[in-house]
Amino acid sequence: MTLQLVLITAAAIFCVGLYGALSQQVVVMVMMGLELMINGVLLAGGAVWWFLAPAPTGQVLVLLILAAMTLEMAMGFAVAVLLHRQRGTDMTDMAGDLAR
Repeated sequence: MTLQLVLITAAAIFCVGLYGALSQQVVVMVMMGLELMINGVLLAGGAVWWFLAPAPTGQVLVLLILAAMTLEMAMGFAVAVLLHRQRGTDMTDMAGDLAR
């Protein structure tokens, strides 16, 4: 396993997530695309730290970012559930007027 192969895989995951986030209108699907994009960045960052400086500080930072990402996705799903309960829809164009 080389650094280039891991970075190509991370770029592919990021591109799939970008396509998913930009092409979907359902809130959950957009959040899944964002999750894939963040996972691609995390994979690239972890691979660079592993191959260039295998100090444990890089892996700890990746774990902290992963924990923050988990909390962010839980909050996003809570907003999606609230949107579905309040408006009866899960489309992104209806999420703009959720505050009213």
